[in-house]
Amino acid sequence: MKKHSVCRRLQRRLYAALGHSYSCLLVHNPSITKSAAIMTGSEISNVLKEGELEKRSDNLLQLWKRKTCVLTTDSLNIYADNQKKNKSKELKLQSIKKVDCVERTGKFVYFTIVTTDNKEIDFRCSGEESCWNAVITMALIDFQNRKAIQDFKTRQESESTSLGQQERCKARAP
Repeated sequence: MKKHSVCRRLQRRLYAALGHSYSCLLVHNPSITKSAAIMTGSEISNVLKEGELEKRSDNLLQLWKRKTCVLTTDSLNIYADNQKKNKSKELKLQSIKKVDCVERTGKFVYFTIVTTDNKEIDFRCSGEESCWNAVITMALIDFQNRKAIQDFKTRQESESTSLGQQERCKARAP
């Protein structure tokens, strides 16, 4: 019960801080500095969070390895080193199904990212201040909303185009 209430409290704080807009995160987030030197202008404006996460390795020992991560509006970029020279993985938000199994034990918050092909990737972060799971979840929801709106507009445009063609055909018919 306590684990869930801590996470809900963190999510409420995140919603309030975001004001339902990710753009304020960039302006008010001092941790977004290192990537700014490497990324292009459009990529910088899309950075939502930057910092360290620990990822459980896929090998037999399943050790936790510290990774530098940059969350943008369309992907989670995971780097093997602090300088962000070697990108080891890019998780596109379109390939993420959900953020699952949020659990707080001791000093870590554990969570699992489930991909659309049902692959599970385990992460952990320390402390309440680096609540990556909530930020990733919010980015995923925002991405899905943008995609739904885009699909709706595309469908509307194709329907209006087909209606226009039908009206022209009726006008030509004797």
